[in-house]
Amino acid sequence: MILDFLLGPFVDYGFLRRALVGCLALAAAAPPLGLFLMLRRMSLTADVLAHGILPGVAAGFLLAGLSLPVMAAGGLVAGLAVAVGAGALSRATGGREDASLAALYLVALATGVALVSWRGSAVELTTLLFGSVLGVDDAALLLMAGSSTVTLVALAFAWRPLVLECFDPGFAQAVGARGAWWHAGFLALVVLNLIAAFQALGTLMAVGLMMLPAIAARHWARQVGGMTYAAVAIAAASAYGGLLFSFHADVPSGPAVVLAAGFAWLLSVLCGPVDGLLPRLLRRPHLAG
Repeated sequence: MILDFLLGPFVDYGFLRRALVGCLALAAAAPPLGLFLMLRRMSLTADVLAHGILPGVAAGFLLAGLSLPVMAAGGLVAGLAVAVGAGALSRATGGREDASLAALYLVALATGVALVSWRGSAVELTTLLFGSVLGVDDAALLLMAGSSTVTLVALAFAWRPLVLECFDPGFAQAVGARGAWWHAGFLALVVLNLIAAFQALGTLMAVGLMMLPAIAARHWARQVGGMTYAAVAIAAASAYGGLLFSFHADVPSGPAVVLAAGFAWLLSVLCGPVDGLLPRLLRRPHLAG
């Protein structure tokens, strides 16, 4: 009976199998990007970009309905525009880049919701914002697998420059690492993964599978490699647990997966061997003695 509860939905329903495979593909590529965002103290940038893709997705919806290729193309253009526009505005006006990101994020979110509400129904708006496992068809699965493959190949080449930029940007600049180019390519990968995730998780929740496992992973390892493995494992477990919870509790898949990742983060904060609350409390009497 327990096996039927844990495996039955994925055995009986093809749409859940597709959603699981797609989310596992995202879990292999998105958390390493989230880890670099966290190390660069840019964790909220992913949330800004996730909201920034909404106007493009909404424009694609107005042009072609729920056509994944058109919505994905629109979201990619909008996300890159937000990523590039924030930096360009901060340099042109002398303001802070985070302020430009906040302004663009609010405008993009409001514009996207207004566009979808103008021509779509409440059901379509909910699907775009929060995702739906029913929407993970073969095209969505191909997009998830393709974006994951591109991301992993790109990270294989960019790993050393990105790590160097995180821990010693001065040295990276001295040796001519071209940090601006690596940074732009990195943000493009973030946008690509957010586009791939929105079909199952929604534009509001797409960032959850990228950031929460990465933040939780810092409590399980001290080295970047160890944190990467931990983040991917946490994301994969969250994808499975979230989709299972979504099926049995009849809740949208996006919030369910993010809730599962949030539970993993809370467990990591409490029990993780690196700066976890319980290990720190258990070590105190020993150190005091």
